[in-house]
Amino acid sequence: MKVLKFGGTSVGSALRMHKLVELINNNEPKIVVLSAMSGTTNALVEIANAFHQRNFSRATELIKAFENNYLNVIDELFATITSLHKAEKFLEEKIDLLHSFSKKGFSNADECLVLAQGELISTTLFHYYLEEIKIESVLLPALEFMRTDANEEPDMKQIEKLIEEELKKYPSQKLFITQGYICKNAKGEIDNLKRGGSDYTATIIGAAIDSSEIQIWTDIDGMHNNDPRVVKNTHPIAQLSFDEAAELAYFGAKILHPTCILPAKDKKIPVRLLNTMQPEAAGTLINKESQGDNIKAVAAKDGITAIKIKSGRMLLAYGFLSTVFEIFERNKTSIDMITTSEVAVSLTIDNTKNLEKILEELKEFGTVDVDENQTIICIVGDFEADKQGYAVKVFDSLKNIPIRMISYGGSENNISVLVNSEFKNQALVALNEGLF
Repeated sequence: MKVLKFGGTSVGSALRMHKLVELINNNEPKIVVLSAMSGTTNALVEIANAFHQRNFSRATELIKAFENNYLNVIDELFATITSLHKAEKFLEEKIDLLHSFSKKGFSNADECLVLAQGELISTTLFHYYLEEIKIESVLLPALEFMRTDANEEPDMKQIEKLIEEELKKYPSQKLFITQGYICKNAKGEIDNLKRGGSDYTATIIGAAIDSSEIQIWTDIDGMHNNDPRVVKNTHPIAQLSFDEAAELAYFGAKILHPTCILPAKDKKIPVRLLNTMQPEAAGTLINKESQGDNIKAVAAKDGITAIKIKSGRMLLAYGFLSTVFEIFERNKTSIDMITTSEVAVSLTIDNTKNLEKILEELKEFGTVDVDENQTIICIVGDFEADKQGYAVKVFDSLKNIPIRMISYGGSENNISVLVNSEFKNQALVALNEGLF
């Protein structure tokens, strides 16, 4: 059985839903994971914010606009009066639910319930449309099997057990529709996956059922070898290893969240990135294989802050680095890059929420310098230790770019450099000319 995920633009209108049927209507057993229609989650966030602020007139106004938008979608999606009325009744129930929050306090759990409505609406309307055109499908409620533990991580054992129980109820069915993003947490409350959203749902389900393939359908034809917003004539990469794809996702390739790779990697399930607007395009295949020693792609991650700690106490002092890392751990801040010398350590972070507290603690060890507005540029490929020539090609391409930090050797799939963000575009273009 395959798992196919379709993002917000893929179900972003009645027309897109009509087109979606062409991609899933065959005899292959599959679970189809749908996001909320594009724009819906943002609209629900606005509604939730209005309730948090107890601005009920604003919430009522936003809910009315939300309802009108979906009434137009329903009118365009369905051709029969029966289906139209059924969909309108379902929407009315959802609108009544949203209005109900004006009569009581609004908690974080209530916010999660509000945000869940986007996926619940998109999947139900699509299921009703399949019914109307006589295509058999099962609406598989994600809230019956998607679970997270006390650490907000997927509870894979529970998910495997629960989804198996759900699928056993329909032994002869081949097409299942379910919601991305939403789940229940360890307290049994409606919640969401936060990182990676519907893509994460798809790879979790794929791992839970030992899927033959996971397909992520978006409006982009796979991972590109550079940022198409900056560099001309980029092209989709035909194949990546799990590690290469994770590096690219982490360092700026927006098509996939790095967390999403892990469930598929653990079960060695191929992931294929495809384009709903160009379904004939080959896209990108991600699997356990690497296609040999070559440079695959370049990605950039903005919003980076570099911190340099310089201290004579570092000289020959064991335990110094662990003490530094403990400061970041206490402040729940992860580190991206790190380089060291005998008297200094430089590192980067992308979350500055607790920066002031971190700097206060670090200043006990020596001089601390901070550089903001930095960008990590990541060159991804197969860089095993015995391979030659790659570093020369990379740094020759960047010979006219001021480089703040270099990370090479920590991974066989990644050479990273840190530059001031004002040089980002120039660096991406230079690497494209020098490497590809």
